[in-house]
Amino acid sequence: MKTPEIIIAGTSKNPLKVKRFGYGTMRLTGEGIWDEPANRPEALEILKQAIRNGVNFIDTADYYGEDVTNRLIKEALHPYPNDLVICTKVGGARKPDKSWIPFNRPEQLRSSIENNLRTLKIDHVTLVHFRVIGHGGVPFKESMDAMFEMQKEGKILHVGVSNVHPDELQTALVMGNIATVENMYGHAQRASFISPWGDETRGGEEVLAICEKNDIPLVPYFSLFQSMPKKDERISTIAKKHNATDAQINLAWLLHRSPWILPIPGTSSLKHFEENMKATEIELSEEDMKFLD
Repeated sequence: MKTPEIIIAGTSKNPLKVKRFGYGTMRLTGEGIWDEPANRPEALEILKQAIRNGVNFIDTADYYGEDVTNRLIKEALHPYPNDLVICTKVGGARKPDKSWIPFNRPEQLRSSIENNLRTLKIDHVTLVHFRVIGHGGVPFKESMDAMFEMQKEGKILHVGVSNVHPDELQTALVMGNIATVENMYGHAQRASFISPWGDETRGGEEVLAICEKNDIPLVPYFSLFQSMPKKDERISTIAKKHNATDAQINLAWLLHRSPWILPIPGTSSLKHFEENMKATEIELSEEDMKFLD
């Protein structure tokens, strides 16, 4: 299928038009999503190649690395193309032992936004997801109030949410305009689950209908990370039919699953990046989709 476009409405006076196939930068970091990439020149080339391929939605966070992906984005792409949407996340941080912790108090969120602005060398962040990580003792509404306040100040253009339950998404929708939702979602893992380290990873299946009803793009993370190890024979069968890889069919399934899904597959391999891009050329039939369901 030709890569379709999608409108991110958010604040209706500043809608964004992006290709419905982005790139997630998390895998550009070193082992454990920490430190510099093993192959820095390749990491920079992937970002440049993404732009050459028409990708204009790049997902990042200042706690990737720490701050590694933001620095790579600036080095590779600044000054940025006019239509490029850099989507970052706040709400989490890393400890020296590489563990993930909530960083969701209003002053912490503001600190994260200022850090993104400084490192990316931008005047405002076009799209920011508030990422729910654990509980952290801060009510969801308090964190969201801080996000909308920074939007009023002009530091944030569009506000999104990440790793949310349906009730949290409904709460956010009452509080203000929600541009996008970023939850875990893929063919093999669609619903919420408890991770090995005890945190809840919220799935996209539970919020997809809400997103569709409100014309909100769902940005799936871990779509390949959760799906590829499970070796679903249905995926392999359709892959053979289309002379494609299993990864490409997983991504094509997302594109066909709903016009409101905006995949952001990440990789540190230029070869895999180019393979992932070809998923946009695959046309799955209704019969294929029923078989994969």
